[in-house]
Amino acid sequence: QSQFVESGGGLVQAGGSLRLSCVASRFSLKQLAVTWFRQAPGQEREEIACIESGGQGTTYAASVQGRFTVSRDSSKNTVYLQMNGVTPADAGIYYCAAERSFLALGACPVRAFGTWGQGTQVSVST
Repeated sequence: QSQFVESGGGLVQAGGSLRLSCVASRFSLKQLAVTWFRQAPGQEREEIACIESGGQGTTYAASVQGRFTVSRDSSKNTVYLQMNGVTPADAGIYYCAAERSFLALGACPVRAFGTWGQGTQVSVST
């Protein structure tokens, strides 16, 4: 069974940095775009970043543009989310989701998702 496992969440001080990782197992990310989402308590899930299969194309939500960077390492079958200048508004559960393999385009925005991670909690202290 395909798995996508996030890690790197935790408590970070406002203004600090955190790097989240998402490791795929039992399937290859090579041809797939990957999206990061977050969900704050009581709020809807928000799409915050996407990276295309080649790694060159990325998109960001306005709320994280200029502060967060999404990247990928194909050799490790891993996607990262570097979070800088974290604010309390960034707190929530962060999820990664891979594009569905069937008829994958490898482009952002992803139109159909396949495997999702279980989420990793990010908390921000002031």
